[in-house]
Amino acid sequence: MVSRLSRFPLLRDALIAVTAVVLLLIGVWFGGHPSWLPAPFRQVFVSRTADERLVQTTLDLIAREYYRPVNTTALLNSGLESAVGSLNDPYSHFYPPTLYRSFQQETNPQVAGIGVSVAAQPVQGGIQIEEVFQGSPAAHAGLQHGDIISAVDSHSLAGQTVAQGSKLIRGTPGTAVRLTIIRHGKLREITLRRANVTVPVAASKLLHYRGRTLGYLEFTQFTQGSANELRQQVQRVLRAGAKGLILDLRDNPGGLLAQAVGVASLFIKSGTIVTTRGRSQPTTVYTALGDAIAPRVPMVVLVDRGTASSAEIVTGALKDRGRAKVVGTRTYGKGVFQELFPLPNGSALDLTVGEYFTPNNQNLGGGGVKEGRGIQPNVYVYDNPNAPSAHALKVAEQTVAAEIR
Repeated sequence: MVSRLSRFPLLRDALIAVTAVVLLLIGVWFGGHPSWLPAPFRQVFVSRTADERLVQTTLDLIAREYYRPVNTTALLNSGLESAVGSLNDPYSHFYPPTLYRSFQQETNPQVAGIGVSVAAQPVQGGIQIEEVFQGSPAAHAGLQHGDIISAVDSHSLAGQTVAQGSKLIRGTPGTAVRLTIIRHGKLREITLRRANVTVPVAASKLLHYRGRTLGYLEFTQFTQGSANELRQQVQRVLRAGAKGLILDLRDNPGGLLAQAVGVASLFIKSGTIVTTRGRSQPTTVYTALGDAIAPRVPMVVLVDRGTASSAEIVTGALKDRGRAKVVGTRTYGKGVFQELFPLPNGSALDLTVGEYFTPNNQNLGGGGVKEGRGIQPNVYVYDNPNAPSAHALKVAEQTVAAEIR
């Protein structure tokens, strides 16, 4: 059976247009005569309309009456930033369009450079290469771990900070950069062409402690797909004969909740990983995904005050479930999580929407968005300002080696 409106499209379109006009007039009428509305609808309608009028009237007055021209869009963005700032929440932010675009670039795992990571502290003569990324310009040029970059073009790096040297090395993709390299005391110059390089968030190597082979896993951020990257590194060290694992989450600021569940699931076969609770969303219990590849290999998690958010979720799950010992200092103590809401004009709202709890029902924060106690390590390693990384790693090696049977 065919409806009458579908047989007469002109009549249908006319009725739609008339209906739209009638609804518009009804809206205008109630906007001027809210007392005609039922009480529940009147309160919502009047409140929202009054707030919108207040904001628009204020912006119009400033734009028209202020003694010099004003960009009302910028004014509105500043007002929204202040509104979010009044929450006194260090994790919630309003990003105007330009700042949001910059934020997206910062969270992009691609950077323009030569494809190396460097030591955190400068060495005599320059900065030292820690890792060369596969397929990068540096790899094609034959750069190696331990090489010292002593100059970039005509700029010596002697006495420069690592940040200053790194800034000189990075640049526009396709541009050339000349490096002076020191290897085994000998100088040589090479010219590379910068490119967009994908920075790996997971890396691994084998360590040997008193005859025992250990797999060292460095994990820097919980970005999209990072759990799979770590999975590959775990498989790599296990195939190479690792009998114990060290998961280094120092200075890991966290990231995506789903990736935290994925990472913990590499080492925990079943059961709770984390529980989240929020005012506008139901309590959710995240359990292991059931695809663990190293559920019984002795393990240590290496942490410090820079271990936060998703990195704390993983650490808390491994510790509470008795799956790993924690070595280092206490973690940051962040007990809340955020959700990013893109807005129509290209801006975005990054808003705290809930709290998370470890399997033992512990919230790591200080009550709401305040910094809390964090996770207390099983083996506390005091920071050595001269060589904090090396000292903590040695303790981690000793701890996990003692667990190997």
